[in-house]
Amino acid sequence: MTPSRGLINHRSATRVVRGVAVAAALTLSLAACAGSDPEVAGADGATASFGDASIQFSWIKNAEFMGEYLADANGYFSAAGFDSVDMIEGPASIEAAVISGNVDMGIGNAISTGTIIANEGAPLKIIGATYQKNPFTILSLADKGNIASLDDLTGKTIGVQASNLSLWEAFLEINDIDENSLTTLPVQYDPTPLFNGEVDGWFSYLTNESIDAELLGLDPVNLPLADFGLPFVAETLTVTDDAIKNDREKLKALLVAEIRGWTDAINDPEAAAQLTLETYGPTFDLTIEKETRQAEIQSVDLVVSADTLTNGLFTISDQLQQQSIDTLAATGLTITASQLFDLTLLDEVYAENPDLVAYSK
Repeated sequence: MTPSRGLINHRSATRVVRGVAVAAALTLSLAACAGSDPEVAGADGATASFGDASIQFSWIKNAEFMGEYLADANGYFSAAGFDSVDMIEGPASIEAAVISGNVDMGIGNAISTGTIIANEGAPLKIIGATYQKNPFTILSLADKGNIASLDDLTGKTIGVQASNLSLWEAFLEINDIDENSLTTLPVQYDPTPLFNGEVDGWFSYLTNESIDAELLGLDPVNLPLADFGLPFVAETLTVTDDAIKNDREKLKALLVAEIRGWTDAINDPEAAAQLTLETYGPTFDLTIEKETRQAEIQSVDLVVSADTLTNGLFTISDQLQQQSIDTLAATGLTITASQLFDLTLLDEVYAENPDLVAYSK
C-alpha cells in the first residue's frame, strides 16, 4: 500500500469544483493544445536556454505528479530551454528546499506554505496551483460510520494524525461542530483501523486512502473538506521572491512546460498512470489500478475547474485565493493574498502563449 501523509507540520510541512461536466469535452479540446509547437522563443526569436532546473516534490513519485512526468517524457522541458529538470521525490518540506536555494520550485499546498510565511516571514510566493480543489476528506465506510454529511459526525470516532490536527480543528470550528459531540482519536497514517472497523472515520486524501478502500471493495464514503467549509488550493507551485524578480524568464519557461505536461496528462490519464508506474515510480509499491484511479480523479475532480477552462491550468481565481486565506485564518494564521500569491508570471505566460488555453475554448 502506498504510504499516507499529513498536512500541517510547523517544522516541516509535508503536505496537504468538482468536474463541471468537463470529462467528455476534455479529450476533444485538449488534443489541439498537445499538438502545438512547444518551443519558447527569446527576444531575438531563438529558443531560450536556461541550463538545468530542479523541482522538489512533497511526496513520492506517484501519479500525483503525472503532469511533470509528461513534461519531461514529451520533451516540453527541453523545448522550453532546459538541459535537464531534476524532479526530486519526497516526502519533504518543499518550503525548506526552495528557501535554501537547492531547488528552483517546490510543489506543495497553500496551507503549509502560508503557515511558513505567516509564522516565519519566509520570502516565498505561490505562482500557480495544479489542484483547484484540495483532496482532503473525512473517509468512512458505508457499513461503518457512513459519514456523508456534517450531521453524521455526531457521536462518531474520527482518526486524525498529529500533523493534520490543526486543519481538523479548523474544520470543526468553521462548521460550528462541538468537539465534545464526537471523539477525536490520535492515529498514525496507516488506515487499517478504519478498514477493520475500529474507528468510524479517518482524516484522508481522496487520491490515496479513499482509493485504497475502493480497491479493497469496502464502499468508501467521503466528506471532502473543500465542500464543507475549507476550500483551498493544493499542489501549488512555490518559488522565492528573489527568483520571481531575478529568474523570471526561467520560471515562466518552467510554467509553459508544466502546463503542456499537465494538458497531456489530463487528456490521457491512463497513459499518465502507466508512465508513472513504469518510468518514474518503479521503486515504490505502486499498482496500475491505484495510479489510474488517482490520475482519473485528479483529471476530472481536482485539476480542471470552470476557471481553468476559461483562463488556463494553474489559474487561481480571486475567490479561490480568498478562500485559501480564510482557511488559514480558521487555523489561527493571519496572512494576505498578496503575501501568499504572485500570479503575474502566469498572466505573462498566457499572454505570451495564447495557445496554452486553446484546449478550453
